[in-house]
Amino acid sequence: MTFDFDVSLIEKYHNNSQKTRVLTEDWVERNLYCPICGQPQIERYENNHPTGDCFCSDCESDFELKSKQCISGKISNKINDGAYDTMISRITSSRNPNFFFMTYKNYSVSNFILIPNHFFTPRIIEKRKPLAPTAKRAGWVGCNIDISSIPESGKIFIVKNNVELNHEDVIKKYAKTKSLKTSNIETRGWLLDTLSCVEKIPEKEFSLNQIYSFENELKIKHPENNFIKDKLRQQLQYLRDKGFIEFLGNGHYRKI
Repeated sequence: MTFDFDVSLIEKYHNNSQKTRVLTEDWVERNLYCPICGQPQIERYENNHPTGDCFCSDCESDFELKSKQCISGKISNKINDGAYDTMISRITSSRNPNFFFMTYKNYSVSNFILIPNHFFTPRIIEKRKPLAPTAKRAGWVGCNIDISSIPESGKIFIVKNNVELNHEDVIKKYAKTKSLKTSNIETRGWLLDTLSCVEKIPEKEFSLNQIYSFENELKIKHPENNFIKDKLRQQLQYLRDKGFIEFLGNGHYRKI
């Protein structure tokens, strides 16, 4: 894998967004394997394809690519996306793409992460203010993707701080998350919120009381639920069954 863009491709382009699209999509096509099945190459869709920017011809996974030039090289918490309503429809559909997020500096990739499609919920999509009446697309409403709300298990680095990670490790990390897949958006939201709470606890072993300390935070996210503690215990059972935690007894757990 090489980290540098092929800048010769943008000599005929003047629009910055077009330049970025050409450079980043070319980099993916030249360098990236499928992090889901290990197929050696990712292929590009034609421009404006409804299901994503690129795909794996072997496992038929779709991917949407988002990129940002960043002097620090760090992944930002919020990433600009397109129309809000379109994004909500996409992530709640059965053909929701997986997402690639890239940061680059001086035409070279700094970080590249995969976020599997089953880590997306409407709550992480932030609605932006409508464009002003004087704007060319007056009233248009865009969105941001707030990846700070996604559990760390769902941020699978392929390149981290200018270092390529081992292919097999990347594929194994994705494979572990497959057990979290569910088409029910409410179920997905609770499961991921509980996993985020578990990850925020610094110790490998933790207690039920430590999980209960997130009750107020979860009440804000789920105002319709009046039995937060009961729900948390249920979700911990799911995470145990899915191989993310181990039950030690007497209200104690261990991260796996």
